[in-house]
Amino acid sequence: MKTNIFRHIILVAAGLVGLATMSSCSDFLDEQKPQGTLDNEQVKDPKYVDNLVISAYAVYISAEDINSSFSMWNFDVRSDDAYKGGNGTSDGDVFHQLEIEQGVLTTNWNISDMWQRLYNCISRVNTALALLDQTNEQTYPLKAERIAEMKFLRAYGHFLLKRLYKNIPFAMDENLTTEEYNNLSNTAYTNDEGWQLIIDDLTEAYNTLPVHQTEVGRPTKAAAAAFLTKVYLYKAYHQDDAKSNEVTSISKEDLQKVVEYSDPSIYSAGGYGLEADFHNNFRPEPQYENGVESIWAMQYSINDGKKYGNLNWSYGLIVPNIPGVTDGGCDFYKPSQNLVNAFRTGGDGLPYLDTFNQKDYDKATDNADPRLFLTVGMPGLPYEFNKKYIMDESATWSRSNGLYGYYVTLKQNVDPDGGYLVKGSWWGTPENRIVFRYADVLLERAEALVQLNDGRINEAISLVNQLRTRAKQSLGVISDYENTYGVKMNISTYKGSYDQAEALKIVKMERRLELGMESERFFDLVRWGEADSVLNKYYAEEANDCSIYSAAKFTKNKNEYLPIPYAQIAASNGHYTQNIGAW
Repeated sequence: MKTNIFRHIILVAAGLVGLATMSSCSDFLDEQKPQGTLDNEQVKDPKYVDNLVISAYAVYISAEDINSSFSMWNFDVRSDDAYKGGNGTSDGDVFHQLEIEQGVLTTNWNISDMWQRLYNCISRVNTALALLDQTNEQTYPLKAERIAEMKFLRAYGHFLLKRLYKNIPFAMDENLTTEEYNNLSNTAYTNDEGWQLIIDDLTEAYNTLPVHQTEVGRPTKAAAAAFLTKVYLYKAYHQDDAKSNEVTSISKEDLQKVVEYSDPSIYSAGGYGLEADFHNNFRPEPQYENGVESIWAMQYSINDGKKYGNLNWSYGLIVPNIPGVTDGGCDFYKPSQNLVNAFRTGGDGLPYLDTFNQKDYDKATDNADPRLFLTVGMPGLPYEFNKKYIMDESATWSRSNGLYGYYVTLKQNVDPDGGYLVKGSWWGTPENRIVFRYADVLLERAEALVQLNDGRINEAISLVNQLRTRAKQSLGVISDYENTYGVKMNISTYKGSYDQAEALKIVKMERRLELGMESERFFDLVRWGEADSVLNKYYAEEANDCSIYSAAKFTKNKNEYLPIPYAQIAASNGHYTQNIGAW
């Protein structure tokens, strides 16, 4: 059995009550009274240090739930990739408000809940760092490496928060007093400076973390590099006007850092690369988890001695309601018609970059990228590749009776007959959630090369072609789809010469096809400064397929980010400033 840092979580959690405390009320900065103390001799005991480090990992699983998933699927419903789903607009109404960008309030529980949960994670990490600071390297030789791991986790918490809220307080000093915490401002740093704080933590991690880890789940040097690649790419698109969320410039210096940290040699040294089959990234079987493309992932397990194992419950609402099979499935997070249309290809095997949404995909007549059938379950095809469950246009496959269409996401779901779907309070699976995968790194590198426009556009297109070549051969579970179900698959690589504008369209479309339903899309649109134009066009076009969008409107310089929760502003002693947009 693999050695997995996350396997220790449940056992450790019960023993940590006296060692560390977590905030659970509306203000993450509230003073926490310890349940116990550690004397100087105990602090030197490595087992206490190890327990708190494991606790910091554990919180990134235990502090999320179906309504506040750190995968961000709940918030990706704002993108053109996905509908909210469920049985109607009132089912998860706060997420419905987000998907149409109307009626969003600073008092909405989901906005406050995500803020609280992520700062709980940062609090746990800082508690571990404070103890690590007190340890002796002679008695605890792993001190530097464990500090690097915690800096990586702290960066992860701040990164998720910053993508959601933009203006956030940074809890960078693990030894801050309660009064100092309560005096933090969420506007102490410019947008650029905020990204740099995250980069500073990650740079420390990168310089210390090993190339290989003996326990999966701990970040490696390549994981820190992948994270730095992503953060530098966000930082490159400057949004530093305090009165605007618009991209004011694109930093070539930051783009060069993207190229530096996406260098393929970093990843090959750690044994990372592309899976032979795209679908292997989204399988729960032990032989597929932590594959070569999974640079860092949240680790889950089953049949490990506990009643439910250490299962992934964060996708519990996404399971469809198949009578007698997945009774209670809530059918949230459904692929949009717009996303499905994006997978259409022409006779040349290439996507319709500008005109993909001029008609709805028809499996009887349209060619499609094979990744469509590995990303989206659709009527007439097997659900999760199990021929016992052929999808159709019925309430079985749509709790809303077609309001949100009849598509189902495949990346987060598993075959109900495969032994990897467990019913507790909600549905859970042992499928890992990949946070950073190598395909994303390749696309980020391609984007940076195109934006730099320094003679390396051909290299960028070759990276895109690597993914398209892999997609063409990803036929393992869908090899009979053409003959059995009448679909038409056609995909090829780009062979021409392209200017910067053309190449950028190619890279952006490839990101959508490769990463569809992985909750990157909305944040990409905000990063590019395109959310307003893309989403308002999407609302107008999609209203015919999904009537809820008739009332939708994305307001520029407001809806790019969530508002700072009212409860947090009220508890901040006047140190928090609300985001722009007249919330």
